[in-house]
Amino acid sequence: MAKKWLFITGTDTDVGKTAIATGLLSAANKAGLRTAAIKPIAAGCVDTGAGLENDDALQLRAIASHKLSYQQVNPVALEAAIAPHIAAQESGKTLSASRLVGFCRGLTLLPLDLIVIEGAGGWRVPLNDRETLADVAREMNCPVVIVVGMRLGCLNHALLTAEAIRADGLVIAGWVANIIDPDMLRLEENIATLKRLFNEPCLGTVPRLQNLTPEQVGSYLCLPAEFETN
Repeated sequence: MAKKWLFITGTDTDVGKTAIATGLLSAANKAGLRTAAIKPIAAGCVDTGAGLENDDALQLRAIASHKLSYQQVNPVALEAAIAPHIAAQESGKTLSASRLVGFCRGLTLLPLDLIVIEGAGGWRVPLNDRETLADVAREMNCPVVIVVGMRLGCLNHALLTAEAIRADGLVIAGWVANIIDPDMLRLEENIATLKRLFNEPCLGTVPRLQNLTPEQVGSYLCLPAEFETN
């Protein structure tokens, strides 16, 4: 049975959640852990002829050591690259936290050490008028990794995200400083500020990389303490 879960969230959309998720999976693979990944809902999918597929989900599927079908990795695929609940409404689908949790728990009996769940957008992305994607992590009681996209405004976004996660009763397993704006003024000072203000560990600082690969990203990351094998 799966031993551990990690839920990957971000301070906003387009902050590098998939890059960090695949980097963590690569590091876990290198440590000898048996891994899988799921992106329960993805908006911004392309019709491949065999169905809708999302590039982030394909990257997760490719790096995980346990090979799942595409439908297991991304059970809810939506074509429009917009807020998931709006994309679902426009395609005649209904989203619920319990349904997405069911897809995640369907992986529980597999012989795995780590299952990474990648969210969509930030922590409070709506699923419907009552629930957000945070409810999936909450129902799973899943430790959370925050990907902080290092750019102007990230301090506020990071601290508010951490505050919301703690208010939901969940453990923050760590956070990652992902440099998406290498020209950000006072970059090192901003990272130092986050290290002072977060109680949780920094799992790594990932520079802006050319020809980014999971192995490259993973070389800048450490796994949360509960996954360390040494």
